[in-house]
Amino acid sequence: QFVESGGGLVQPGGSLRLSCSASGSTLDRYALAWFRQAPGKEREGIAFISSVDDAAYYDPSVRGRFTISRHNANNTVSLQMNGLKPEDTALYFCAADEFNGLFIGPGYRHWGQGTQVTVSP
Repeated sequence: QFVESGGGLVQPGGSLRLSCSASGSTLDRYALAWFRQAPGKEREGIAFISSVDDAAYYDPSVRGRFTISRHNANNTVSLQMNGLKPEDTALYFCAADEFNGLFIGPGYRHWGQGTQVTVSP
């Protein structure tokens, strides 16, 4: 089971740090990712990290502003979000898969329930 936390309301230009914890699973074996879904839009993958090293990939919409990190000591994955924009408003999901490597795509097997991020003045 994967549970996200850290969402909330923030002003444009602000920062938030999302965290995803796992129970019953050891995250260091998994390819991990963060997705988001804005109202009326499809879910999109924005940040991915490899299961075997720290290789990461970011969607161009967040590259340079967001950072995905794996924290094996406490079995979590985080998403540090800086320079937030109103268009970053969405429900954010963490996802995990047993894939060996960097898995860039929508086919993740395990999902959290999401945490809401709202960017507004």
